[in-house]
Amino acid sequence: MYLFRVSKQLISRIIPEVCAAIMKALASYVRMPETEAEWLQTCEEFETLWNFPQCIGSIVGKHVVLQCPKKTGSDFFNYKSFFSIVLFALVDANYNFLYVGVQGRISDGGIFKNTELYERLQNNALNLPLPKPLPGREKAIPYVILGDEAFALADNLMKPYSGIYEKGSIQRIFNYRLSRARRVVENAFGILASVFRVLRKPMLLEPHKAELVVMTCIYLHNFLRKSKSSANIYCAQGALDSEVEGKVIPGAWRNDTEMLSLINIKKVPRKSAKIPQEIREEFAAYFSSNGAIPWQNEHA
Repeated sequence: MYLFRVSKQLISRIIPEVCAAIMKALASYVRMPETEAEWLQTCEEFETLWNFPQCIGSIVGKHVVLQCPKKTGSDFFNYKSFFSIVLFALVDANYNFLYVGVQGRISDGGIFKNTELYERLQNNALNLPLPKPLPGREKAIPYVILGDEAFALADNLMKPYSGIYEKGSIQRIFNYRLSRARRVVENAFGILASVFRVLRKPMLLEPHKAELVVMTCIYLHNFLRKSKSSANIYCAQGALDSEVEGKVIPGAWRNDTEMLSLINIKKVPRKSAKIPQEIREEFAAYFSSNGAIPWQNEHA
């Protein structure tokens, strides 16, 4: 039996090369729908699994905490007084990553606007289906992405109503239904960090190498989720959140130690434009009428 010692310098060259090779081999596993039919399939899954129609995905922004990078000045130093790269992700109804972008120092409010996804959305270049009314309704509304308070309400981006509302109010029911559907992105990152332990503490890597490692983990996540031979092993029963008549049973990943590397971006209050508010009100009215689910009043 022979034992070999590998220097840190050699490992620092090997790991980026291996990560790049994995990403190249699995390039087809992280991709957005390209046709209207593919987007409709994504929407159908959100409606079937999470009772949220005309939804094309859920987004989140995360700070990936780093050690102080050498010779970077303030490029990766954020408002929370630590060094990080900023990760933005769009996740589908089955916990798969559809789009991922990584950026250096940037304001939390600008993370979405500095992505290719936002640019294509603004330029109507995503091939999304045309706006249509919700079932049993008359007002045509666009297909939407679900976000939290960190993002700005927009025609194609829904976020919760801010504030506290009475039980049974349409605002509170809307917030429950949106949060329920958004749980896919929490679980995607939860299982990702639970399996790939490098994501659970500040990375002792230079920014470009940290980006390679994070992206490789995401590509492997999608590969393991979509492969029939590995899906049940990677996400064993009880690993993800589940529901029984609306009651949430926390997934096993929530019992792991607190994630010290993946930190949510800051919630930035903004004044919303009139049209996005009207779209949100249409969803809220639908969820409180013919789009209601039996247990929502109990859990909202």
